Amino acid sequence: MIDSRMKAVMNFVGAGSRVADVGADHGYLSIALAQSGRAEKVIATEKNLGPCEAARKNISAAGLDGVIEIRLGDGLKVLSAGEVDTICIAGMGGALIVKILGDAPEVVQSAARLILQPMNAAKKIRAWLAENSWAIVDEDLAESSGIIYEIICAEKNPSEKIFKRETSPLLKKFLTQRLEKLERVLAEMSKSDSARTSEKYSATLAEVHALKKFFAR
Repeated sequence: MIDSRMKAVMNFVGAGSRVADVGADHGYLSIALAQSGRAEKVIATEKNLGPCEAARKNISAAGLDGVIEIRLGDGLKVLSAGEVDTICIAGMGGALIVKILGDAPEVVQSAARLILQPMNAAKKIRAWLAENSWAIVDEDLAESSGIIYEIICAEKNPSEKIFKRETSPLLKKFLTQRLEKLERVLAEMSKSDSARTSEKYSATLAEVHALKKFFAR
């Protein structure tokens, strides 16, 4: 029912958590969390009526109406502070995830753990977490349909940091793909004098050098 990407998200949810599953789509992650015992309560949010109704039917069919509540609305805006201790946002762009977090500050600040799986722009998420006093305590990688995804787990007051990503068998493949992408970006930027003198060019070049150093070890 859920692929390796969503399983990696689920693995960061502590047993007995109260979870917000943002953008729940058909509710498969919510159902898996409830059935596994990782979540004692799930509030699944979905802003589109069609997926919301599909999720409602799937939740009822699984006999989990008392454990999973589906709410129609935008992101975390349909929650109140303190309703959940864990927030999962998966399958969206990094910029949209940051917007969802920023649009509901009281809900976010009342949570203890954020589990975020961006489809792109993971740097935006890392910057937002740092700016808002969230510490990344673990990361992992998951491959689905040939694409490698990053999963970021952050806490307000971490007791330990693990970083499963560093020992993931997917790490070398992920970084290889990242290096190839950055080299293509540099090649395009090199065609423009203004781009070559930009901060973005310098930052991209620095990341390319760091990745090449990693592979040279």
